[in-house]
Amino acid sequence: MNLSNTTLGDLPVAVPAYDRSRLTGGIVHFGLGNFHRAHQAVYLDRLMNTGEGHDYAIIGAGVMPSDARMREALLAQDCLYTVVEQSADRSDARVIGAMVDYLPAADAAAIVARLADPQTRIASLTITEGGYFIDAATGHFDPSHPAIAADGADPGAPRTVFGMLVAGLKARRDAGIQPFTVMCCDNVPHNGLVTREAVVETARLSDPDLAEWIAANVAFPNAMVDRITPATSERERAMIREMGVDDAAPVFAEDFIQWVLEDNFPAGRPALEKVGVEFVEDVTPWELMKIRILNGGHAVIAYPAGLMDIHFVHEAMENDLVRAFLDKVETDEIIPAVPPVPNTDLRAYFEKVRERCANPKIGDTIRRLCLDGSNRQPKFIVPTIADRLARGLPVEGLALESALWCRYCAGMSDSGATIEANDPSWDRLTAAAQAARTDAQAWLGMADIYGATGRDPRLAEPFARWLAMLWDKGTAATLRHYLAS
Repeated sequence: MNLSNTTLGDLPVAVPAYDRSRLTGGIVHFGLGNFHRAHQAVYLDRLMNTGEGHDYAIIGAGVMPSDARMREALLAQDCLYTVVEQSADRSDARVIGAMVDYLPAADAAAIVARLADPQTRIASLTITEGGYFIDAATGHFDPSHPAIAADGADPGAPRTVFGMLVAGLKARRDAGIQPFTVMCCDNVPHNGLVTREAVVETARLSDPDLAEWIAANVAFPNAMVDRITPATSERERAMIREMGVDDAAPVFAEDFIQWVLEDNFPAGRPALEKVGVEFVEDVTPWELMKIRILNGGHAVIAYPAGLMDIHFVHEAMENDLVRAFLDKVETDEIIPAVPPVPNTDLRAYFEKVRERCANPKIGDTIRRLCLDGSNRQPKFIVPTIADRLARGLPVEGLALESALWCRYCAGMSDSGATIEANDPSWDRLTAAAQAARTDAQAWLGMADIYGATGRDPRLAEPFARWLAMLWDKGTAATLRHYLAS
């Protein structure tokens, strides 16, 4: 059955219990990918099902070509879509109705007008970890990037998310309207601060006074977000059709979901604490726990599995060597480098991570976990290495993880199968990986990734040793050697 407002009452899955015609938009969201639609939108849908939050419906916005395709698919089904939550032993499908419109992709006038509307109280973002124009050398926002420079030269016709946010905030300031809160939901350390810098520095290019006004008046709460949400393929579309729903944009996700958010919303917010969102004063402890134990753990799983031609994440967790490697690196090196988290047992958190990665229903791929290492390793792995070295602690397991990433980027698995480009900097990484066979600094010397840590001999020595073993004996034998040590 086609998915639409008119068919909601006849669908064979759970549907919104609220009257969607009475919803009004209070949130403009940039980036309507799978994660947002299985996370923030799900929390809002849950709240709306309690009878609250009906004035915080989502208005979609975007600037990328993929946004235009998603807009077309969602508008054709009245902005409805299905989320299938999957545990190891069951699947539960629900139609999500929290979104009510999707503005034309890259239509700056329409997007800025909606941002300027007093009804908009929150502008939220999921634009991927690589979408924040970070200068790799400094770790800060790069206002000289051509796209940002163009918005600075012509702020009345912005083309980036940050240019549009600046234009929307300017319109509100000029009209005497309270600014909206900017809420980043991307998996970026200190994501609110990162977004604040991007918005303020984009404004500074054309209007320094506006930049100072934004810095003084606009809230950018930090958040920790978590839910494993694989890409949707024809496999998932076929599965949803088997459930009796014809949905062009379904999302399949694990049954675990978490959102820890700083409570800094001067313009108001929905009462998401009633549906499981944890509001805190400082999200940093939860953020470090998630980034190091979960995201770092994903990297530990990803590269040995990729080199051994393992396709799915749950299959990697069924492999004795990969599973034992994850356990040893987490137990010996990662978890001890995570500061205490209020009311949280870090070991229990890791056990939940293991359970989630082993879920066979998710269909999450090793290739997805290997994706974009040049952006992810400096956030998820290198800081743990740096912390351990600063405390005089060994990094054998993390050095092996780095060597596995290097070996993966050489472009072929242990079987000789080609590993297709899987990083925005793939050509550069491949050249560095090949050169590192004889010179470890060809890899560790990438300052934008390793910084000063890459020059520390306490990392360089085990890295070079493990990399040589990977080339000589292969991944399985190297893991055995490490596990026996």
